[in-house]
Amino acid sequence: MTGTTHSTGPYRSYVYAYPHKTAYRPLDAHPAGRPALRELWAAERKDALSLYLHIPFCEVRCGFCNLFTRIGAPEELTTRYLDALDRQATAVRDALGDDGPVRFASAAFGGGTPTFLTAGELERLCDIAEKRMGADLRAVPLSVETSPSTASADRLAVLADRGTTRISIGVQSFVDAEARAAVRPQHRSEVEAALGRIREARIPVLNIDLIYGIDGQTGASWRTSLDAALAWRPEELYLYPLYVRPLTGLGRQGTASEARPEGPDTAWDDQRLRLYRAGRDHLLAHGYEQVSMRMFRRSDAPPAGPDDYACQTDGMIGLGCGARSYTSSLHYSFDYAVEMRQIRGIIDRFTTTGDFSRAEVGRYVDEGEARRRHLLQSLLQAEGMRSAEYRERFGTDPYEDFPAELELFSSRGWLDGSAGPGLLRLSPEGLAHSDALGPELFSPAVRAAMAAYEAK
Repeated sequence: MTGTTHSTGPYRSYVYAYPHKTAYRPLDAHPAGRPALRELWAAERKDALSLYLHIPFCEVRCGFCNLFTRIGAPEELTTRYLDALDRQATAVRDALGDDGPVRFASAAFGGGTPTFLTAGELERLCDIAEKRMGADLRAVPLSVETSPSTASADRLAVLADRGTTRISIGVQSFVDAEARAAVRPQHRSEVEAALGRIREARIPVLNIDLIYGIDGQTGASWRTSLDAALAWRPEELYLYPLYVRPLTGLGRQGTASEARPEGPDTAWDDQRLRLYRAGRDHLLAHGYEQVSMRMFRRSDAPPAGPDDYACQTDGMIGLGCGARSYTSSLHYSFDYAVEMRQIRGIIDRFTTTGDFSRAEVGRYVDEGEARRRHLLQSLLQAEGMRSAEYRERFGTDPYEDFPAELELFSSRGWLDGSAGPGLLRLSPEGLAHSDALGPELFSPAVRAAMAAYEAK
């Protein structure tokens, strides 16, 4: 299999799902039309599903954000959205059928900001997951995203009571000037107060998100944020490189490196790599283990549950207009947009939808794409992938299927030569270049679809 592009920039794309959502297309244009969910899920294993509920609302939109979210929810929009989510959950649970066990092994609420909802609305969200879908939230890992301004005591009390095992808060920077530069209006005092309330709620796992590469950020200010986060002894830390993408707040300011006619901003690339390495080394020295390029877990942290970060494994049920679902043959969702007017229109259509029995937008996944996806999601984890597991699933060897890609990674020093026979594992430099390595595994068909996608 081929498809390498041999780009050398370290920051090409954050690959957290494959195929990428910009490769999805309306399924009514497919020869088979929009498939019924009951048919899609008929032959799938349903005894260890993942459940994801998406809340597309935020109190403010950060300058770097290209997620599917809108600012505010006027005129009881959250009520209408939860009504639609309830209808969708009822339709999806019906489509899963009763011919075998239906069990959820993990659950997550994301967005947007799920805690934009009031405490009462969060109760209803949990009821939808439990009473409509049949997920036992107190018996499985449940992860919820929050923000400093919405992590209120009453909301956190609801989440703790309903079984939340992990709370993830987007801090990005403890330095007020850097937060402003990222178009994230917040003050460190507000962040610290929110972290205090989270710890008081006694949710077992706290994750803090930080960003490096912000305009004006230095090694010293990056260390300030790292140390401020470490003071809370978070069980997990995610370190994200700043990306500036089209149609985002920072992108409209004309600073998007993707749009530079002269090519990548090598000075910014160098800065981000330098800050990444400093952050990595600092966390490793403070008792954290590296799970992936972005994720670090405290070595004595409680286990968060099996496969709870394999967000693109088969058997994913996504509810909400910004969520994706994965079967072995089709990945599907609702439409996707970044521009606020387009997002508002999609949310309005979602809230007025009465029939959720068919998939709307998606991409079929054939055997070749399944191999790429398996290699990609395994290789980007620090523990790597055993060739025997790949052979057991696909009947071939990864070096037979991807000789050019793996040779390229080896030639660049991205593979760990000391990993031992039968183990494909990234070197420290390979992990540092995960955002260049991942896109090298995209198929020509997915590349073409992404290139043809018109951002909106």
